Amino acid sequence: MENKNILLLLIGCFISVIVQSQTPSTYELTSPNRELTLVVNVDNKLSYSLDYAGNPIIIPSTICMEMENGDIWGEKGEVVGASTASIYEKVYPIVGNQRKLLNNYNELSLKFKEGYSLIFRMYNEGMAYRFCGNLPVQDSLKVFHEEASFNFADDPAVILPETNNFTAWELSNVLYNHVSKIRENKYGITPTLFTNSKQHVRVVIAESDLNNYPGMYLRKQQGTIKGYWALYPKKVEMGSWGNFVSVVTERTNYMASVAGNHAFPWRIVIVVKEDKDLLTNEMIYLLAKPQQISDTDWIRPGKATWEWWHCAILENAPFPSGPNNLSTQLYKYYIDFASENQIPYLLVDAGWSNVFNPTDLNKNIDIKEVIRYGKDKNVGVWLWTVAATLFQHPHCYLDSIRDWGAVGVKIDFFDRDDAQIIPEYENLAKACAERHLMVDFHGCSKPTGLHRAYPNILSYEAMRCAECFKWDTTSNPNYQLQCIFTRMLGGGIDYTPGSMRNSTLEKFVPIDPGLPSSLGTRSHELALFIILSAPFATMCDSPDEYRKYPDILKYLSDVPTSWDKTISLDAGVGEYAVLAKRKDDVWFVGGLNAWGKRNVEVKCNFLKQGKQYEAEIFRDDKGCKQNANLYIHENIMIDNNSILKMEMASGGGFVMVIREK
Repeated sequence: MENKNILLLLIGCFISVIVQSQTPSTYELTSPNRELTLVVNVDNKLSYSLDYAGNPIIIPSTICMEMENGDIWGEKGEVVGASTASIYEKVYPIVGNQRKLLNNYNELSLKFKEGYSLIFRMYNEGMAYRFCGNLPVQDSLKVFHEEASFNFADDPAVILPETNNFTAWELSNVLYNHVSKIRENKYGITPTLFTNSKQHVRVVIAESDLNNYPGMYLRKQQGTIKGYWALYPKKVEMGSWGNFVSVVTERTNYMASVAGNHAFPWRIVIVVKEDKDLLTNEMIYLLAKPQQISDTDWIRPGKATWEWWHCAILENAPFPSGPNNLSTQLYKYYIDFASENQIPYLLVDAGWSNVFNPTDLNKNIDIKEVIRYGKDKNVGVWLWTVAATLFQHPHCYLDSIRDWGAVGVKIDFFDRDDAQIIPEYENLAKACAERHLMVDFHGCSKPTGLHRAYPNILSYEAMRCAECFKWDTTSNPNYQLQCIFTRMLGGGIDYTPGSMRNSTLEKFVPIDPGLPSSLGTRSHELALFIILSAPFATMCDSPDEYRKYPDILKYLSDVPTSWDKTISLDAGVGEYAVLAKRKDDVWFVGGLNAWGKRNVEVKCNFLKQGKQYEAEIFRDDKGCKQNANLYIHENIMIDNNSILKMEMASGGGFVMVIREK
């Protein structure tokens, strides 16, 4: 369990340096480092404000919840108890970017006579709050409306993943210079990043621990930013892609119905002075439900070979390949490649079975033999499945997948995050954990920390990934350098990097079906394996393509997907990022660049003093402006005092593998 060996410091109630009541209706709470200050006002309408270093970030913003019986939590409430605590504990994730996290916050809990509580937490990295019901568990709470306002002190710029529905999270971002420029009632998904120009800080609005509640969107309403949610479905039919997606055709007039003691989602305001700090921010994870499973030895992050992106085209295979020639022989070819190169997994995508009945197998693919062969070669097999099929037939198909010996499932096409579908994510994660199946959620809503409770969830999609190169230019270096500061805050990304056909924007042509290319340089593509959080990293290109580049193939074999330590060295939102990650005694440094040439310096002071290291480097060639496939591969000696100047091409990047000599 993640709480093993936790150091917990609990400091009692009403500590004046943490919280003080200036009036009977006002409370103040500071972050552990005292840079953030929260003021909560419970007079008439409940509101909060947030300052950073004495300067306003969020000015008084109303929060409340309206219940079925007309009760409004947050209006004219009477506080009957106020308590505070200071928590300092260590959390040990099973997978991820750090083996140890510090969970350090100050907490204020307000108990109201009307049957609810409001909890605030102040981290050095931001603020969070949640409502909790204080009624008996058997009571029912039906939520008709929630107001979560984020009234900014200035008119910030915003990166908005804009949408017009409640069914998609693979969204392009729309950049606004000011919130005031957003049209009224326009909305987008969270996490959403705002730039406070006066205080020169980044502010991210996010949420954690949905817990049977719809996901929060942000909408421009009456000139300010407010939460926005899908109503609970009244009627659902199968439709959309292939009629295997559950589609809401009619909704009720309420958002959710829960037990009387329900803990509602955390609303989060992350505040950072330096962009690079967003790349190691773990507030969503730390606020989520703690680990629910004790047996985790079978959870093993890693990379997978995969056939879908390159349409199963194998130019050197001694048998027919391509999307119309999926076969047992073809998948054994992928397993042989994985085994030869210490790649632990094969992901078998759509086509191996009937999507409505996974036990109705493709007669050309003996999936049980594929799994058996993989075991003999020490390669675990993951199977693609459809979400609706699994939760319409609870667990029976998961039993079959487990009995065949598969190690994981890629569950696709959720396409919703209302309060009816959110519990299905947890139900499936729990059912998979009981069967020792790892999980990759695809076609899903953005992650909100469920992988803390169920660490068998390794990755989620919820952004425009490499699959989009088949159709358009939306998943480009600029977009990637936005999403790592927003979407990646929620958890691992099923991006599927590893393209060996790299293109400049000028020469790029989408291809589907066939062999697609990716935008950005070869070194940029390699850096994605380090920069992106991806405990389950699916390599998109073919075994035959990788075999053309033995040096790259060795790197792809060696690069981990889960890490002991991550250090953010340098970054600029939408521009570039440089991360150093360590696994055992080996450091991997990745640099990722948006469009536009850029020079960066890598200070190697994270290495041990007095030691010599060999750095294996992949970096952009001078000719990348014309040919994005070009790269330089070299080895140099470095130490703790080294400062390496790296030149990144437009859409470029670099990789370093640093080993002690």
